[in-house]
Formats: sequence, structure tokens, C-alpha cells
Amino acid sequence: MIVDNAADFRRAVRDVVPGPLRRPKAVLMIEPCGFRISDETAKDNVYMAAGQAADEDTARRQHRTLAAAIEAIGLPAVRFTGRPETPDDLFPNNVYATSPGRLIVGAMRHEERRLESERPDIRAFFSTLLGYQVVELAAPGVVAELTGALVIDQARNIGYCGMTQRVNAAGAAAMDKAFGLALTYCFPLAPEEYHTNVVMAVFAGRALVICPSAIADPAAAEAIAGVYGDRVLEIEAREKNAFAGNGIALSDEDVFFSAAAARALGESKLQQLASWGFKIHTVELDEIEKAGGSLRCCVAEIF
Repeated sequence: MIVDNAADFRRAVRDVVPGPLRRPKAVLMIEPCGFRISDETAKDNVYMAAGQAADEDTARRQHRTLAAAIEAIGLPAVRFTGRPETPDDLFPNNVYATSPGRLIVGAMRHEERRLESERPDIRAFFSTLLGYQVVELAAPGVVAELTGALVIDQARNIGYCGMTQRVNAAGAAAMDKAFGLALTYCFPLAPEEYHTNVVMAVFAGRALVICPSAIADPAAAEAIAGVYGDRVLEIEAREKNAFAGNGIALSDEDVFFSAAAARALGESKLQQLASWGFKIHTVELDEIEKAGGSLRCCVAEIF
């Protein structure tokens, strides 16, 4: 079911019963190669450090440190090498996502990112080695940038789809079907935003991090927060701009933020998350963040 207003969402979500948390069995990551700030995708991503130089060695080192931190909690990190012609490919969750037995390939807005979706090696890994069905979302009139545009509550099987230039109604419908969601709520983000996963995150189905000012309709932010009761961490624009909304839970308790995001949140908000039973992991990603994404963007969950 897809709804596009707060009243309908409040009614529909009453019928959604939380189930067992769906946990990733591994993650997909793509190591920077030829790292640079893309002029093309900077056109609609205000978080990018347009015109700045990028240090590939530093970005690669930070990326490897992130992979090691994920592997340290017992979760395998399957890593591929990026390509110079696709500078945003270190953010694979916009292009590739999974549900059990399925590889979902997104429908990207920008040409450089469409090139990422055509990689035969990643497709072969899933289809030939893992036996996953490949589900293509690219079609005329479809824009669907997967778990950049869509934040999924893995316990309730709800998709929160913030509408921007990076997703349209046809794309939201395609993602709802491909992920087999129980409910998808489509709502507009503020005009300057590009991806939902920069402004909000759901941790292990039991906590919400959200920047209400980044959502165009206050009623939408209130309705989403209402699902999580007293486990809602509201962040300000300053914190959101440091990627505090771009964290990810990779187990029932392990939550990952970039170091910049953690610094912006500060000790009191990190302690609030800890009081809800989360263990916070942080990795310095300042060089990678010049490209307009952060930690969650680097991680595509494999279910």
C-alpha cells in the first residue's frame, strides 16, 4: 500500500504489526578509485563540496577503516573496486539494494550513476554466485534511487520515501513492489534536500533519528515520529548538515555514524541513543563526505 498524506499514513500504520527484525548477513561496499567531486551530481546535491580538490588516498583509507569496523562486529564486508568514470560509486546503496533472494537495481537520475548500475561483476556476484534474482527498476519515466530515497523500517516493513528529484511516483511504486513493503509513505522533502537517508534513519525498528525541518510538511514528520513513541531523536539542521541523519544500524544494537556526525550530535544525544540499548561506532569520513554522502551511503545491506 502506498499513501501520500499524514492522515492516511496514521490510519494505515495502525494495521502494521512489527515482526522480527530483518538483519543483514553482509554488506556491499565499493572502494574509491579515481575519487573526485562529480560536477554532474553536484547540480542537485547541496552537501557536495563542489570545486574542492579530493584526496583519493585519504578517501580510500577512510573507506577501508569503515569496512574494518563493520567486519569487527562480525558482519562480512563484500568489497568491489570503484571506477574513475563513476566517481559516486562509493555510495552503492543508491544503486544496489537487496531483499531476501533479490538484487534490486535502481533507476538513477544522473548518467554517471546510471553507468554504475550496468556493472556486470556486481550483477554476476549476486545472480551467479548467490543465486539472487535481479530486479531492474530502470524503465521509461522511472526515477528510483533505492535506499537513498527510501528509508526502510526492517521490523515493520515500512518504507519512508521522501520525494525529491531523485525519486518520482513511478519510482516509489516500483520500489514498494520490488522490496515487498507492507506500507510506503511518500512525502515531500524540503526543496534543498536530495535523499531521505540524509534527513532521517530508523535504527533496528525501535528508534528514529529525524530532522523535522528537512521535511516539507510538518504533519509528515509528526506522523512518522508517532510510530516510535519516546524513541525519537530529533536533530537540528546543523546536525543534519554534518550527516547525523545518515547513520545505520547493522544489528540489534550496533549503530554506525561518521565522526563528524557524532561530533555534531554531541555527548548528550549519543548518550540518549546508548540509553536505548545502542552501541555507537564512529569512523572519520571527512574526505568521503566532500562527495555529498556519508557512512550510510557507503553501505548497501545484503539480506
